[in-house]
Amino acid sequence: MACSLVWGAAGAQAVDAAGLAKLGGELRGLAATGRLDVGAPWARRGDNGLLVKVIVAYEPRSETAVAALLGQVLSLGGAVHERYPTLNAMAVLVPAAKLLGLVQLPGVLSVSPNRPVVRSASLLERTSGASDAAVQTGTVFNGSGVGIAVLDSGIAWQHRHFAGKGLLALPRVRQAVDLRAASRLLTDGGFAVGLNLSNPALQLDLVKLLTTALQPLQRAVNADPNGHGTHVASVAAGDGGYQSLDSTGIAPGADLYDVRVLDENGVGNTSDVLAGIDWVIQRARLLNIRVLNLSLAADSTESHLTDPLARAARAAVGAGLVVVVAAGNHGRDESGREAYGTVGSPGHEPAVITVGAVNLRGTVGRADDGVTGFSSRGPTRGRQGGVGEPDNLLKPDLVAPGNALIGALAQDLSGARSGWNLLARTYPVLAAVPGAAQAPQQALMELSGTSIAAPVVAGAAALMLQANPGLTPPLVKAILQYTAQPLAQGNLLQQGAGLLNIEGAVRLAQALRTDIGPALEAGTLKAGDSLLARGRSLPAPQSVVAGQRFGWSRLVYAGGNHLLTGEALFARHQPIWDPTLGWTRRGVLQATVDYWPASARRVPRSISEAWARGTLRLVTPQVQLLDDVALARWDSPFLQTAELAASSGMGEGVVLGEGLVMREGLVMREGLVMREGLVMREGLVMREGLVMREGLVMRESGQGEPPGDRAPLLGEP
Repeated sequence: MACSLVWGAAGAQAVDAAGLAKLGGELRGLAATGRLDVGAPWARRGDNGLLVKVIVAYEPRSETAVAALLGQVLSLGGAVHERYPTLNAMAVLVPAAKLLGLVQLPGVLSVSPNRPVVRSASLLERTSGASDAAVQTGTVFNGSGVGIAVLDSGIAWQHRHFAGKGLLALPRVRQAVDLRAASRLLTDGGFAVGLNLSNPALQLDLVKLLTTALQPLQRAVNADPNGHGTHVASVAAGDGGYQSLDSTGIAPGADLYDVRVLDENGVGNTSDVLAGIDWVIQRARLLNIRVLNLSLAADSTESHLTDPLARAARAAVGAGLVVVVAAGNHGRDESGREAYGTVGSPGHEPAVITVGAVNLRGTVGRADDGVTGFSSRGPTRGRQGGVGEPDNLLKPDLVAPGNALIGALAQDLSGARSGWNLLARTYPVLAAVPGAAQAPQQALMELSGTSIAAPVVAGAAALMLQANPGLTPPLVKAILQYTAQPLAQGNLLQQGAGLLNIEGAVRLAQALRTDIGPALEAGTLKAGDSLLARGRSLPAPQSVVAGQRFGWSRLVYAGGNHLLTGEALFARHQPIWDPTLGWTRRGVLQATVDYWPASARRVPRSISEAWARGTLRLVTPQVQLLDDVALARWDSPFLQTAELAASSGMGEGVVLGEGLVMREGLVMREGLVMREGLVMREGLVMREGLVMREGLVMRESGQGEPPGDRAPLLGEP
């Protein structure tokens, strides 16, 4: 058995390679050398040496076995802060010298740093196609009845953007929860040794959970002191038609759920975000939360297979949530050159919808739109355990407006300017919005970044789910890609399938049957069954948005590095539309959701995953594979999306006679592979920061140099 000599409490000791591989990235280096880079935010010095904050993922086990594991963690001198039952994970503080003992405990799958996460730092309705959807379909969609959970710095529920309809209507922020417990404890001097589970998951009580889920909103005096979360929520679902400068978001009728995981500076911990995702998963079916927006990112050197945020996001998709994530704001390096391989976590997870940002140039028309310079480029660069071959998967999935978008300005209940959020007070230029009245609880501000593009797509998903509640998360993602508009400039790693097209996405969603998700759960929907609604046919693959007619991209990512096209994708059921299947390259992860009680299928108690074995059909015959068209060029991932879309429109590609089938646990087609020499920036993705407008980036802490008299830039840097 291969062994490595690693550092531990009693000096060097031998640990098998499999155990060492369970340590994520930076922890492996710590275990191997006993040294840590100065300033690692997930480590601190204690009275008895170095302590590290980690996320432990473990195998799905009985409650007795989990309790035994918790006891073993404590016996190592560790402290368990919180357990995330649906994610089969826990947040732990443990002596660095005990890391090797931790990974060798029975049932432990991986141990990763509890990394920091931060914010990624109506014209919108018209340019996105939301208003055109009503014209083309004859129905006005506003997201009514669909819940969007926003994991961020909070939502100022009292802002007029979130007001309900009618004299006595309640705010559309239906629930609010603050899950920053880990951040508070870790700045108060650390944990006391012992078990501290804030979530009583070991004795889950459905009645108690239901009562908690439906209790009235806790009306905080200052629900969002940072301002980021409120702006994000307003872009997704704000109603800004109360003044002449209409700043209405995409789904102004949707319900909002405020899950606070970031502090007043827009910073949090991985454990807080895990707690937030766990909270949403458990309540999603009770409250009809269908969409989860994550406009945040963490540094990660890990593969999506082991990264805690990616695993949690993947579990949320498996539970039926559409998860929308910001790609990141690192499309250019420190010298201003374009940087590939800069998508953050959990945006590197194939199951989520990863969104890049587009500059609208201040116009309704889409002809002049272009991918912003700051928008992070693919491919994904996470490595298994921080070493070895990178994932190299295609990202982002698509792009959406994300430069200088106007939305709600969070303030406290006083309504005074002294109660404005930190971002607006620190950078007054953000609130210098021409035409805005800036009255109490009606003030507006502008923000930029992929974190602002993500809620545009989250709102679009809500409209699609209102139009067709039977859509599964993978099907929502595929429709958004298939109907996207390929921009004239931009390759697969810059714009993905193209620019969001809500008009086309809603129209295609309406053409499909509305029982797809329930039929999948009931086991009555099989590969190749018709997905078309009775009497419906697939719409023509083109749209008219803001007076401009354009063809759809007809491109869909599958398996992380395959390109699919063709009407068969939506005319017939494809097994990859099952949210519990996670196909990446040559392997398929199968998720199992354990509900409590099992008969009601209302509250997920645990979500586990394992590699699928045997034979499994992934894609049916008659679907077209575009891999060979792209691979005919040496720079295939850098091929212009518009050029690939044209090839799709001309019927190029391989029509799959058998479909794509996994045999003996392996999918034989490898797909698009990015060579090492083609990626210009390696490894670690830096924190998101706050982008004011394209070309003007503020420092990470929120205390950067104010722009002074310099006008925000509208063009490319």
